[in-house]
Amino acid sequence: MTRTSRLVVALASLLLLAVYVTPLWRIELVAPQYPEGLGLRIWVNQITGLKPNDLNSINGLNHYIGMRAIEPAAIPELRFMPQLLAAAVAAGLVVALVGRRWLLYAWAGLFTLGAAVGLGDFWKWGYEYGHQLDPHAAIKVPGMSYQPPLLGSKQLLNFHATSWPDVGGWIAILALVFVVGAAMLEWRRARAIRAGSVGASQPLQASA
Repeated sequence: MTRTSRLVVALASLLLLAVYVTPLWRIELVAPQYPEGLGLRIWVNQITGLKPNDLNSINGLNHYIGMRAIEPAAIPELRFMPQLLAAAVAAGLVVALVGRRWLLYAWAGLFTLGAAVGLGDFWKWGYEYGHQLDPHAAIKVPGMSYQPPLLGSKQLLNFHATSWPDVGGWIAILALVFVVGAAMLEWRRARAIRAGSVGASQPLQASA
């Protein structure tokens, strides 16, 4: 690995530390009766409201339509995600220190896979909350489910729901771009070196 690639990987690893103190994702709900909006912030180890009482208000609304209460303590991912993040940071620093291409390729692949699994798990969490409804709920709309969007906007009854990365999410995406970019540049550089070696050896073989 070049010095630049190692520095980029080290920077990406250190950027991930910011995820411990910034929210990863945000979900916002706006309706005529809530023009100021309600919302959630999803952190690496907790879920909070955008405003102090938002989580309680959302749980109260969810109760009427049969959705389970959102209880951060009951979500197992929030307990082990900090350890996974620490492992990712440590692995990235080791890659930058050792400077082996195959380690960079492996870490870039695992980082990408981890991001995909995380998004898939988030979708699954939203699906279960939005579809597994109490049949005895006070408000029942036949055929209606309340899964929030993974990315973008969606209308849920009279609520307009939006879901996007928050500060920590954008930082994690930037770190992933750095790592994948470094891996691609190293791969292209290795191919160019191999091609140059083959080209340099051909005249010697012809003269022999």
